[in-house]
Amino acid sequence: MKYNLKHYAYIGDCVFELFIRENVIKKTQRQDMMHKLSTKFVNAQAQADILESIYQNLKEDEIEIQKKARNLKISINKKNNPKIHCLATSFEAIIGYLYLNDKKRLDEIFDLILAKIEI
Repeated sequence: MKYNLKHYAYIGDCVFELFIRENVIKKTQRQDMMHKLSTKFVNAQAQADILESIYQNLKEDEIEIQKKARNLKISINKKNNPKIHCLATSFEAIIGYLYLNDKKRLDEIFDLILAKIEI
């Protein structure tokens, strides 16, 4: 099956949240802290910041996906900054693309992210 950028962003959103949750449960068993730590990273601003921090490590195909996905026509909650939301969506598209096509590279990206953030 051929996937499009919206598919990649959709699955990437889920994969990234699961990645964060997997790392959060290593830090705490308290439900309230799990939620607090997870939401610290699973939001548009945090994802845009993470994208910025790893951008120089992306490969050409990943940069191409990012550039195309940031221009997707998607509905945005009025309280969110459209530019930030578009960057977050493009980050999710990269994650989804790698999840569906190159899990080894996805692991490399996740290692980069863990080196940049503190959970």
